Amino acid sequence: MDTNRKHSKKKGHNDIKAIYEISKAITSDMYIEDILKLIVNVTAQVTGSKICSIMLVDEKEGLIKIRATQAMSDEYLKKPPLKVGEGIAGKVIKTGKPLAIPDVREAPEYKYRDIATKEGLVSMLAVPMQVKGKTIGVLNIYTAKPHKFSETEIEILTSIANQSAIIIENTELMVKTKVLEEEIETRKKVEKAKGILMKEENLTEDEAYNKLRKFSMDSRKGIKEVAEAIIIAHEIKNNR
Repeated sequence: MDTNRKHSKKKGHNDIKAIYEISKAITSDMYIEDILKLIVNVTAQVTGSKICSIMLVDEKEGLIKIRATQAMSDEYLKKPPLKVGEGIAGKVIKTGKPLAIPDVREAPEYKYRDIATKEGLVSMLAVPMQVKGKTIGVLNIYTAKPHKFSETEIEILTSIANQSAIIIENTELMVKTKVLEEEIETRKKVEKAKGILMKEENLTEDEAYNKLRKFSMDSRKGIKEVAEAIIIAHEIKNNR
């Protein structure tokens, strides 16, 4: 087996390993920031990139923001957000297609050429992170030397990006579900506590709720915590 075939086989093994490591995060209980950090670290490692970063679309603000990178430079980390359609990442999100830049230091559409020069960044590959036909962000890799990205490299990074998009979507859905469940649970306890106050102190519903809110503000505790305390006190009193 010649050197090129050996290198290709080893690279293929590493790429499969990268996708496997990232896929494991789908069923993990990691926080979203930890998952994003895992993705950029694994991707940078297996692709031999100088920098790997994830930029996600903030739909409320209509901006594309850096959410994770293994770069340590403050300048790179504090790069201002882009608008959809602006810069390389903005173009990738707008078109939904990968974009390879031979030298970002000379690319007019690249918005941070001064930072690229300071950081020693040359070639860039940006691929869309897509899930259910929607582009939610961009996965970027940079090299320290001029590099022409092959079709295989683009395909592999696209696979990693799309796998990552599924993980991000699933994690954010779980977070939203958890928040919703917490809100429902709080509402139930507040309703129960209100009922106790209405019955024991002959209050109207509004008066009972205002009393709960006052307890919450005076004690500097959440309304759920106050409601739980009232429920527990009521149960202890009735079980004597």
